[in-house]
Amino acid sequence: MLNLMRKNAGTWLIKILLGAIVLVFVFWGVGSFQDREVGRVAMVNGDPIMIEEYNDAYNRLLEQIKQRYGNRLNDEMLKMLQVKKQTMDQLIEKRLLLSEAKRLNFYVSDEELAATIRAIPAFQDNGSFDSRRYHAVLAQNRMTSDSFEAKQREFVLMDKIRSFISDSVKVSDSEVEDSYQWKNSQLKIDYVLYDPSLITGIRLSEEDAQSYFATHQNSYKTESKRKATYLQFTPEMYLPKVSVPDAEIKEYFESNPGEFDTPKTVEASHVLIKVDQNADAELVEKAKEKALQVFKLAKEGKNFAELAKQYSDDPGGKNGGSLGAFKRDAMVEPFGEKAFSMTPGEISDPVRTQFGWHIIKLEKINDATTLTLEQAGPKIIRKLSDEKAKNQAYEDAFAAYNAALNAETLSKVAETVKQPLLTTEPFGRTGPVGVKNPAQFASTAFELAPDAISDLIDSQGSYYILQVVEDIPENIPEFAQIAEKVRADLTREKQDDQALKNAKQCLSDLKSGKLLKEFQGKKDIKTGTTDFFKRSDRIPEIGFEREMSSIAFGLSPEKKYPDEPVKGQKGYYVIVFGERKAADPAGLATEKDQISEMLTTQKQRRTFEDLLSSLRNTGKIVVENAYL
Repeated sequence: MLNLMRKNAGTWLIKILLGAIVLVFVFWGVGSFQDREVGRVAMVNGDPIMIEEYNDAYNRLLEQIKQRYGNRLNDEMLKMLQVKKQTMDQLIEKRLLLSEAKRLNFYVSDEELAATIRAIPAFQDNGSFDSRRYHAVLAQNRMTSDSFEAKQREFVLMDKIRSFISDSVKVSDSEVEDSYQWKNSQLKIDYVLYDPSLITGIRLSEEDAQSYFATHQNSYKTESKRKATYLQFTPEMYLPKVSVPDAEIKEYFESNPGEFDTPKTVEASHVLIKVDQNADAELVEKAKEKALQVFKLAKEGKNFAELAKQYSDDPGGKNGGSLGAFKRDAMVEPFGEKAFSMTPGEISDPVRTQFGWHIIKLEKINDATTLTLEQAGPKIIRKLSDEKAKNQAYEDAFAAYNAALNAETLSKVAETVKQPLLTTEPFGRTGPVGVKNPAQFASTAFELAPDAISDLIDSQGSYYILQVVEDIPENIPEFAQIAEKVRADLTREKQDDQALKNAKQCLSDLKSGKLLKEFQGKKDIKTGTTDFFKRSDRIPEIGFEREMSSIAFGLSPEKKYPDEPVKGQKGYYVIVFGERKAADPAGLATEKDQISEMLTTQKQRRTFEDLLSSLRNTGKIVVENAYL
């Protein structure tokens, strides 16, 4: 975690950097507190968690959740996310881990702490630690060096215990091989499909339908709806009325000269041989030698795009290394300087940047251009027309809003401002058709009191004022109104029941010794044999059926049939074990590292979770009732 922060920190602004650092500490708690009853929210092995620490962690977690969910966040979601519990769990886990670190005699020396702090880019000037900047940044964030260093010491200690857990986890070759076989072994199955939609002859009496409706009434309940009148003011309404005199076009052109300049750009491709900017001289030289080999091949006339696909460490290498057109300041130096000094078709010597060694091929130079007044005219007219139309829409909408402040009905406002009064069809929470943001319109409508006129709604540059004229509550319709739908639903349910019954009988017959071929050609069923498939594959002839795949791979020559028919997207399947094929051992070499990394990560996570669970079970944890 610490290494990751160091690698990426150089791209952050100072406050964001420190904020991220502080965020970690806040979630793990703040230093040590005196053991006092007042303001204590929990005790963990005799170590108190105080209200200030809890509130700080809670507010930061809440802010994270707000940023993640945006306007979708509501009270119900907050309740579901259990923010209080999450906060308390994080603080308790921090206390438990620090206690375990102490038991294991882990500690952070002053030298380690100093090295960690010196490595934080927020405190550096030109790559070197700057004491004045360190104290200035802390002061800016209202922190003392003592409190920050105490938190940093805890952070490093936490990193140590996590590393200790991670380093203790090992994955054996047999585990890797088992996982490879599990993932890549293949299976073939026979199947019988009972498709409910093919079942005919379902007969329903009127009493059946009435009874079904009586027991499923809530399924037919209509949502509450509203009907509204509204005034709309959209820029599109005003565009035909807008004019832009030549004098305004000229004035805009002369006032915004840079807007009509297109800077010089070049189009280039590159091959990147990665090497860390802080790598030792031996690694840098090794990467350069590889870059020189690619450069030599390119100079000999080898296709540059193919060289990029074969050798480049940049993801764009798969597309031939093309960078498209770019301005000089869009690229790091000295890449930009070199690219802009080349001629089309030229291939550069290897160029070193913070990312590694680049071989650049210049494709094209696009000279800087400046539009004339005549050339820029249409663009200016469009821009000024749009602005005028938007301004006029807002002015008229605001005038209507003022008129609506003392009006009882929106129709009176429409007469005053001489705008047509529009009426929606009844709409639910998704909103009516014909407006820019239906959901926003509906949200406003459902919040309005009866007969109230809304505030001015700004909807993506268009403006609305609405009044609800009819409130249609949710209701259960009379049977006669939806009789056909009820009958259709009941028919589908009976078809489904019959398909399941038939599938169960088929499975029972097969287990009793009946042969699969005896079911072939029968009406309303489909039989077949799949080709080989892996666990994660689409099942041939059937489709993506995760549950079926899982059940199928649990079958064997000794257990040829599942316990029950399998419900799939097309109906009920009776599946029969056909043949299993082991994964090709030759493929293990290419997947071994990936599988080993995956298994190691899984084991590390489980081991860490097991440690936390054990510490919770053996620790003495008391939480105040209000924070449970």
